[in-house]
This record gives sequence, structure tokens and C-alpha cells, in this order.
Amino acid sequence: MFASLDIKINHMKLNGILILVIILLFGNLSCKNKTDNHLKLTQGLDTYIKTLENEFDLISAERKTLLEELSMFIAEEKKSDNTGKVIFICTHNSRRSHMSQLWAQVASYYYNIENIYCYSGGTEITAFNPRAVKALKKAGFQIEQMDSTSNPVYNVKYAEGVERVKGFSKKFSNEFNPQKEFIAVMTCSDADESCPLVPGAKYRVAIPYKDPKVSDNTPAEERIYNERSRQIAREMFYVFSKVNNILN
Repeated sequence: MFASLDIKINHMKLNGILILVIILLFGNLSCKNKTDNHLKLTQGLDTYIKTLENEFDLISAERKTLLEELSMFIAEEKKSDNTGKVIFICTHNSRRSHMSQLWAQVASYYYNIENIYCYSGGTEITAFNPRAVKALKKAGFQIEQMDSTSNPVYNVKYAEGVERVKGFSKKFSNEFNPQKEFIAVMTCSDADESCPLVPGAKYRVAIPYKDPKVSDNTPAEERIYNERSRQIAREMFYVFSKVNNILN
């Protein structure tokens, strides 16, 4: 009887060890997938992003409420058809909307949330402002200007093996952007007020940012643009960290 009991106990121990090994193995594989995405980021972005999660406490409770609403919308879209399309909208599609689009795309990639497609647009057409381009380059994006027109097209690289983002100023209704079943994110107060309804949008949320344009041609210009880019990066990473939590 005692020999039989010893066999059962040893069998239970072996099963327990096997379960632990499986948990550790799949846990490491999960971490490896995220690490692989992490390693594919451009070197500058990899360094820049490492401290963003430590700054979530800098986001006010009021802002977090708005950001979590966006997280919920994105997660709902992912659950319904495994795809999320987001258009970031400001008046001129020159600064804040481009920054938001690019940081949201990187955040979705970083958290390994697939099939997220981010776009930007305005209520008017101007150009992707070179000061915003400079701030994004400083953060680690590799941005190449493709032409010398008044509204140039930029190719934006953020990771290896990933399709580059095409950046240029356009109206949010431009055919380059999705025409229906998208999430509209209003990144400036003027666009929020002038577009209480966004045709084709399934969801709409306002997350306005202060326009760095106020610092143009002043000694504070570079600092203000860098700060705005950092704020938007922090908040988009917060959004997708919450999406990741909801989906997993």
C-alpha cells in the first residue's frame, strides 16, 4: 500500500513539474514574440520607447478617461472583425494628426496587436509640417521626403519588415483613407467643433492636443515640438497597453 502511495505522489510531482515547464515554455514564447517586434524597431525608436510606460503616471485622470474610451472602441473593433481602422483628424493635417497616426501605429506594433491601420486627415489641406517631421525624426522614425512639391509625400519607416507609412496632408475624406467603419479621433478643438459628425465613422472620440504651432519661429520651437511628440507617444502607448489588456 505504501509503495502504491509513493508512486502516486511521485506521479503527481512529475505532472506538476511538467505543467510548470509548459507554462514557462509558453510564457517565454509569448515574451519572445513581443521581444522580436521590439528588436525590429528602428534603433532610435527602440531606445526612445523603453521609458514611455514609466510615464503613464504623468497622464491626468481626465485624459486617461478619454484615452480608455478610445482603447475600448479599438478593442471592440478587433473583437468584431479582427481589424481596427483609426483616422486622426485635425484642421490642417500638418502636425498633431500626423504625430498621433504614427505613434498609434508604432504602439499597436509594439504591443503585437495585429491588423490596426492608422490614418490621418484634416478639414483642410496644407502640408506635413517640417517641424513635426523633425521632432519625429529625433524620436527615431526614419522619414524620407519623396518630392519637393508644396505638399510633399513622406515615406516613414518605424520597423524592419513592415510596410512604410505614407505621410502627406489630405482631407479626412480623401480616398486614401477608409470611407466607413472607422474610428474618428479628433486631435484638435477646432476640428472637434467644426465636425460634430464625421461621415462614415463608427465611433468618434475627441482627444485634443495643444498646437505646437504657437512656438513656430521662437526660441522654444524645438522644445515644444519635442514635448508634444512625447506627450502623444506616451498617450498612444497608454491606449494600446489598455487594448492589449482588454484583448488578453
